[in-house]
Amino acid sequence: MILIGQYDSPFVRRVAIALKLYEIPFEHRPWSVFRNADEVARFNPLRRVPTLVLDDGEVLIESGAILDYLDEHVGPERALIAREGRLRRHALKVAALATGLADKAVSLVYERALHEETSAAWTERCEGQVGNVLAILEIDRAGRTTPFWFGEEIGHADIALACALRFTSEAHPELLPADRYPALVAHSQRCEALPAFQEIVQPFGI
Repeated sequence: MILIGQYDSPFVRRVAIALKLYEIPFEHRPWSVFRNADEVARFNPLRRVPTLVLDDGEVLIESGAILDYLDEHVGPERALIAREGRLRRHALKVAALATGLADKAVSLVYERALHEETSAAWTERCEGQVGNVLAILEIDRAGRTTPFWFGEEIGHADIALACALRFTSEAHPELLPADRYPALVAHSQRCEALPAFQEIVQPFGI
């Protein structure tokens, strides 16, 4: 398998960490969607990452779809998410909020980096969405006593949120003050201490 994309992307990183936890070997091509757009386009016309190229040449795009394939590949007993029911739906919701948070944090980076004059309305909207998601997830996590969101073992929701939190804290530290979100900060630190997280990491940069 070939994973395309840099690890400073929270979306690429969540896929790479899942691959490590699943013990699935892969080749990493750390291509930038800006500097290596043409190379990325050979596999993904959207020029987006993560992109995963399977051994038979099939190309998968978008982190959620890639993880769905990996879950199927390892089987339900090893999958990092509940097989069905309310627990699965809740995990998918937390993961969706985490990836939505990451998407807004990335949008703020692009707004700042690609426009000489930024839109105050767009910036305020994105920052408001980030704050709303963090507040909801802080309440949810603070009400749980298990090491990870849904029990003793790490899952896709934990990974997605930890990757989103690291990206946000590096790209927009003012949006993630530790004293406002202590449960989320503790969750992030617990995940980041794991070997897979320490191996799959890249400082934010654009």
